[in-house]
Amino acid sequence: MTFQKITEQSSLYNDLEKKSIHEIVHDINDEDKKVAFAVEKALPDIERLIDQIVPRMERGGRIFYLGAGTSGRLGVLDASEVPPTFGMPPSLVIGLIAGGDKALRNSVEKAEDDPHAGWSDLLQYGIHGNDTVIGIAASGTTPYVIGALRQARKHGILTASISSNPGSPMSQEADIAIEMIVGPEYVTGSSRMKSGTGQKMILNMITTTVMIKLKRVKGNRMVNMQLSNEKLVDRGARMIIDELKLDYKTAKELLLKYGTVKKAVENFNNDEW
Repeated sequence: MTFQKITEQSSLYNDLEKKSIHEIVHDINDEDKKVAFAVEKALPDIERLIDQIVPRMERGGRIFYLGAGTSGRLGVLDASEVPPTFGMPPSLVIGLIAGGDKALRNSVEKAEDDPHAGWSDLLQYGIHGNDTVIGIAASGTTPYVIGALRQARKHGILTASISSNPGSPMSQEADIAIEMIVGPEYVTGSSRMKSGTGQKMILNMITTTVMIKLKRVKGNRMVNMQLSNEKLVDRGARMIIDELKLDYKTAKELLLKYGTVKKAVENFNNDEW
């Protein structure tokens, strides 16, 4: 397949500065509607990746996201939401961004251009054969990511890529290439738009499905969520009420004693309430 850099193709819209606010927001919304369908076409590859991640994590493996700019930030975001949502330690899903944490808020000049930096970052975490490395780059041409995937693959580590261009150099370095082709961006080349939205959808899909398969969800509820604020305490107490038919006060006391809905329910019969 000939590599096409669709993410750099000219927008389907022109004279944006002459458009009304009404026109702009409706145009962007029309473009955003295309994202879910692009992700849908990539579902077989997403499913294949998750199917290989789960047994690796059951053996002590981790997920590493690597990216630069918007892609890197989205990887860090998804990784950071796993501990509070599913009660998992922050060491199991790790987001790495070219240029380090400084790059989360500010552009770090040429950080993404070093093909050796990504692998170097992974080595600091003692990466091993049960881990999975997922490169994220809308263009599919980011050296930071490509170099890391190449080295990870050489070491027998499962690799995957998420891009918005078919047949990209990054895809060539991945065991599983997830390509969601969303077309040109509304503002030409601004991959923080449709490409970023699609990346977020895919990352949500990966970690949510993996956590469900690792039994971090019961029924449809986040029974292992961290009780980091009063809203979550209240949500947890109501889960316990539904499960055990207790009054609110008793349910909340039980929850706070054990720290998670799952542990509270499991230990209820061992206590005198």
